[in-house]
Amino acid sequence: MRSFRLNPFQLFFFTFFFFFLSSCSSLETFEKHELAIDTAQGRVYLTVELARTDAQREQGLMFREELNDGEGMLFIFDRDQILSFWMKNTVIPLSIAYISHDGRILEIYDMEPLDLTPVRSSRSVRYALEVPQNWFSRAGIAIGDRLVLEGL
Repeated sequence: MRSFRLNPFQLFFFTFFFFFLSSCSSLETFEKHELAIDTAQGRVYLTVELARTDAQREQGLMFREELNDGEGMLFIFDRDQILSFWMKNTVIPLSIAYISHDGRILEIYDMEPLDLTPVRSSRSVRYALEVPQNWFSRAGIAIGDRLVLEGL
């Protein structure tokens, strides 16, 4: 009878591959929604994926390879709270806006790929919106502008 043995590299590779496949099969799916933001220059539109559940909010934009201008993810919470986001397993540079219960953008921060440093809101907020880094400024969106929340 012939025995089958893996060298340490093969064992690592197969273990990594197994865990990678098992984690990919459990990725969350997200509802898409057209979101409007009222700015001083007029209304700006973008397509967002809605992260409503704990599992969706935990996954967020992890494992994505691209995110185009005019696309993003809106994290929706049940109550106002101090929020904290990081870039674990996220390779796309992002900007995040922390948004009040009435849709007003209170803070905007840039976040770097794979950075585990928490980016914390300084006030209690209800929403967080992640978009490609610097998209807010390219689209003319600033602190004080307001999301149109109807239909969420």
